[in-house]
Amino acid sequence: MNTAEQLCVSLLSKCKTLKTVKQVHAFVCKTGLDAHPLVSGKLLLHCAVTISGALEYARRLLLHFRNPDAFMYNTLIRGFAESDTPHNAFDVFVEMHRKLIDPLDSFSFAFILKAAANCRSLRDGMQLHCQALTHGLDTHLFVGTTIISMYAECGIVSFARKVFEEMSDPNVVAWNAILTACFRCGDVEGAETMFDRMPLRNLTSWNVLLAGYVKANELELAKKAFLRMPMKDDVSWSTMIVGYAQSSCFDGAFGFFRELHREGIRPNEASLTGVLSACAQAGAFEFGKIVHGLGEKAGFLWMISVNNALLDTYSKSGNVDMARLVFKRMPEKKSIISWTSMIAGLAMHGYGKEAIQVFHDMEVSGFRPDEITFISVLYACSHAGLIDEGCEYFSKMRYLYGIEPAIEHYGCMVDLYGRAGKLQKAYDFVSQLPMSPNAVIWRTLLGACSVHGNVELAEQVKEVLSKLDPENSGDHVLLSNVYAVAGKWKDVAAVRRSMADQRIKKTPGWSVIEVDKVMYSFTAGEKSNKITEEAYEKLREIMLKIRVDGGYVPEVGSVLHDIEEEDKEDSVFRHSEKLAVAFGLARLRVGMNIRIVKNLRVCKDCHTVMKLISKVYRLEIVVRDRSRFHSFKDGSCSCKDYW
Repeated sequence: MNTAEQLCVSLLSKCKTLKTVKQVHAFVCKTGLDAHPLVSGKLLLHCAVTISGALEYARRLLLHFRNPDAFMYNTLIRGFAESDTPHNAFDVFVEMHRKLIDPLDSFSFAFILKAAANCRSLRDGMQLHCQALTHGLDTHLFVGTTIISMYAECGIVSFARKVFEEMSDPNVVAWNAILTACFRCGDVEGAETMFDRMPLRNLTSWNVLLAGYVKANELELAKKAFLRMPMKDDVSWSTMIVGYAQSSCFDGAFGFFRELHREGIRPNEASLTGVLSACAQAGAFEFGKIVHGLGEKAGFLWMISVNNALLDTYSKSGNVDMARLVFKRMPEKKSIISWTSMIAGLAMHGYGKEAIQVFHDMEVSGFRPDEITFISVLYACSHAGLIDEGCEYFSKMRYLYGIEPAIEHYGCMVDLYGRAGKLQKAYDFVSQLPMSPNAVIWRTLLGACSVHGNVELAEQVKEVLSKLDPENSGDHVLLSNVYAVAGKWKDVAAVRRSMADQRIKKTPGWSVIEVDKVMYSFTAGEKSNKITEEAYEKLREIMLKIRVDGGYVPEVGSVLHDIEEEDKEDSVFRHSEKLAVAFGLARLRVGMNIRIVKNLRVCKDCHTVMKLISKVYRLEIVVRDRSRFHSFKDGSCSCKDYW
C-alpha cells in the first residue's frame, strides 16, 4: 500500500458514524482511490459490518464500483444477514451468482445460510444446502457448521444432527454448533449426549452447556455444570446471573454476583444488567445501589443499556427520585426504552401528569413513541384518574401515530374507566371491542367491580370468565370480595365451595423486604420460625400502639367469612405486608425507609395500617403491590386512596 492508501485505511478505522465515513469516501473519490480494490473493499466492509445504520449506503457503494469482486459481494451479504432485514441478503446473493464468473466460495454460502437461519426460512435453507452440495462445499467445515445452525434455527434438529454425523472430522466449533442446535430445539438429553461425546471441549463448549440449561430452566443442572467447569470467564458468570434473574431466583442471582465480585472478576454489561433486573424485580434498593457503584467504578455508566437497567431498578424498588436522576444524567442520546422506562416508573408511583410531561418531552426530542410507550402513558392516566387525558392519548395513538391498539391498550382503557368507577362505560367499551376480549380484559373489569361493590355486573363478568379461564383462583376471590362487602355470606360460601369442589387454591399472599442487603419473605399463614416469631412479636406491639396513638379501627369488610368481628381482625392481622413492615421496624436502623414488595393488591386494612404506622412512627414506608407503588408518609399515601 502507498501512503494515500494507508491514510484512507487508517481514517476508516477511526470512523464511528456514517457521516465521517462519507467524508473519507469523498477523499477516496477525489484522490482516485475508489478504483483500488483494497480501499473499496475496506470502505464497503466498514459500512456493511462495522458501523450501524449504513447498510443502504453500502448497497449503493456496491452498485457504484465498476467491477465488484467476491469479497465485496460477500461483505454485503454478511451485513444484511446480521441485520434486522436478513431477507435482503438473498437479492445480493442472486446478483452475485448472475454477475460473477468465478464460482461461489465457502464465505458466500456461510453468510447466505446465516441469512436463511435468521429469516427462519427452511425452504431457502434447504435450497442453499443443495447448492452447497452441487458446489462441493457441504464438507467444508465452515459451511457445514453454518448448515447445522440453520437447521437448528428452523427447528429441525434431526437434519442438523444428520449433517453433523456426515462430517468426517468435526472440529470443536462444529461440536459446539450441534450442541447449540440440540438446546435450541429443546432436546436437553440429546445435548447432554453430544457434550459427553465431545473429544475436546473448550470454554465455549461449557458456556453453551450453561446457556442451554438456563434456557431450559434447568437451573440446578446449570449450577452443577458451572461448578464442574475447569475455568470460567465473564460470559459464564453473566449466564448464571441472568438465568437466575429471569427465573425470579433473586437470591441466586445476587449470590453469583457477590461471588463474581469476591473472585475479583470485572463484571460485564450482561452481568450488570442481569443483576440489576433481579434487583428491580425483588425491590432490592440497597443491593441495587451497590451494583450502581460497582458499575460506575468499572466504567459502564456510559452504556445506555446499563443506565436503562438502573432506571428500571430505582423505579421498581421505590425510589423514583433516583430514577429521575439517572434519566437526567444519561451520558448519551436516550433510547426509546429510556423514555418509556421513565414514563412507566412515574406511572407506577402515581405521577400521572409528570409522566405525560415526559411523553411530551420525548416527542419534542424527535422520538416516535411505540406501542409500549403508549401502554405506559395510558397506565399513567389510569392510576392518576386522568380519564380525559387517557382518552386523548388513546385517540392520538391511532390517528396521529397510526398505531392500531393491541389487546393491552384496550385493557388500559378498561382499567381507566374501571378505577374511576365508570363501570357501565367500561363494560360497554369491552362489549364493542373489534376483537374477542381475553380473560385479562374481563378480569380487569371484575377487579373494578370488586373495588366499587357492583354485585350484578360482577356476576355477569364472572360468568364470562368461567368459560375463558375456569381454574383461575383470583376470579373466584374477586367475586367473593364483592359478595362479602355486600354481606351476601351464602354467596361467599357458595363460591368457596365451588373452589373446593374444583380443587382451586387461592394464591397465597407474600411480601418481601430487604434488610442489610438480604431479602426476607413472609407468607400469610406460613409455619412459625424464628423470623416470623420476631415479626409477630413486633407486630403485636405496633398494632397496640396505632390503636392507642392513631385511633386504628380494623377494616374487615372484605374478609371472606361470615365470622365474628374478633376473628376477622385476627385474619387481617396475619397479612404478609404487616409482618414485613413489623420485621423492618424490628431490624432496620431508626430513620431508614421501609420498602416492601407484595404479589397481590394491598387490602384496605393494610393500607390504613401503613398510613398510621408512617404517622405514629414518623417514617416512610414504600409498598409495591401487584399494580403500583404506595408511598406512605405522615399518615398519607401517594395514591391518594385511588388504587
